[in-house]
Amino acid sequence: MTRRRNLTPDELALWRHVTRQVRPMPGRVPQLDIRPADDKKSLILKELTMGTAALPAKLAQKPALPPVLELDRRQKTELKRGKRAIDGVLDLHGMTQTEAHDALAGFLRRMQARGARHVLIVTGKGAAAAGGAASSEGGERGVLRRVVPHWLRLPDLRPIVLAFDEAAERHGGAGALYLTLRRARGEP
Repeated sequence: MTRRRNLTPDELALWRHVTRQVRPMPGRVPQLDIRPADDKKSLILKELTMGTAALPAKLAQKPALPPVLELDRRQKTELKRGKRAIDGVLDLHGMTQTEAHDALAGFLRRMQARGARHVLIVTGKGAAAAGGAASSEGGERGVLRRVVPHWLRLPDLRPIVLAFDEAAERHGGAGALYLTLRRARGEP
C-alpha cells in the first residue's frame, strides 16, 4: 500500500476552489480525502473552507487571455475564393506605427461591435520587399508588415482577434492579413 502525501495549503485552496464549481454525477457522492500537512496548516484549511481567508495570489489573478490562433485551412480557402465575405478592409499604407496601431485598434473594435467576422488588414509589403531600395531617410521599410502580427497578439487586441493569417495573392498576399474576429459579448 502506497502512502499518499499530504497536500500543501496552496494545493488545498486550489482543490476547494475547483470543487466548489463542480457537481458530482447523478448517484455519486464526492469522496474527499484531504488532510492538511500539519496542525498549523489545518488552521489555514479551516479558514479556507469557512471562506474567511482569501485564495492564494495565483488563484486570485485574472484568467489568462485567450490565445490568437492561425486561420484553419478551410476558412483561408473560402476567404481566398470569395465564398466567405470580407466584412471590412483597413489599409495602413503611409501611416506611422502609432497612427497604424490606433487605426487598427479602433477599426477592430468597431467591426467587432457591428458583428463582423472576417476583415482584411492591408499593411503593404514595403518598398524593399517589392524590389525597391530603403527609404532616403535611412529608415526600415515594411515595418508595419512585421509589427501588425505582433500587435494582434498583445493583450489589448487578443480579446477581439480570434485568428489571423497571410492573405491570398488576390487580396494582397504577404502585404495583407485575413483576420477572424471573436464574437462580442452578448452576441449569439
